Amino acid sequence: MSASVIAEPLAAPTGHAPVHTSVAFPRDTLFGAATPGKIAMWIFLVSDALSFSGLLIGYGILRGGSTVWRHPGEPALGVNFTAFLTFLLICSSVSMVMAYSAALAGDRKKTALWLALTILGGLGFLAGQMHEYFGFFPGFPTHPLRGLVGEGLIPGHSAYASTFYLTTGFHGCHVLAGVVYLSTVLARVLSGKLDGRPGAVELAGLFWHFVDLVWILVFTLIYLIP
Repeated sequence: MSASVIAEPLAAPTGHAPVHTSVAFPRDTLFGAATPGKIAMWIFLVSDALSFSGLLIGYGILRGGSTVWRHPGEPALGVNFTAFLTFLLICSSVSMVMAYSAALAGDRKKTALWLALTILGGLGFLAGQMHEYFGFFPGFPTHPLRGLVGEGLIPGHSAYASTFYLTTGFHGCHVLAGVVYLSTVLARVLSGKLDGRPGAVELAGLFWHFVDLVWILVFTLIYLIP
């Protein structure tokens, strides 16, 4: 990775404005040549991982300490449909990798195409999650008429319901934030403002891959463990 460059004013004769020139940004002993933006993104992701860890640990404690986890009348979760949504998110991570690869190659059209496909994957996941909650699309293969809420899984009625909606809803907010973030990057790519600056696409990709990785953990712990 090439070293970052900063502008540094040089001394100038009295009565003249400072002369600016480019000098190599020094390599840090811990972070190397990583940009401040990438370092900040990693710090944010670590702190966000602690938030998800708290939710999942709390879920495990409540579930492990309960004598009856799913109360009578509360529906089971639709594993098959949610597995499809998980696959959709994994595919969106692949398209995000392709977007960054195209950005490195300086191909604006392919970068925009792969970013758009990633955004569509995120929107599809959100639509599927809303369908799971409320049954937006009658005839779909999980809770097709009323959704989980209509079938009796009401937030606040049990630890089973509350932890489910809190954890999956918190993740859904991250997916929504990622869609907005990627849409902003896409708009800048289409306008040519990010030409020669693949780092902006890389930062968006770091966030998106984090969101996808967290969902795999959520899906495993909440949906797959009987």
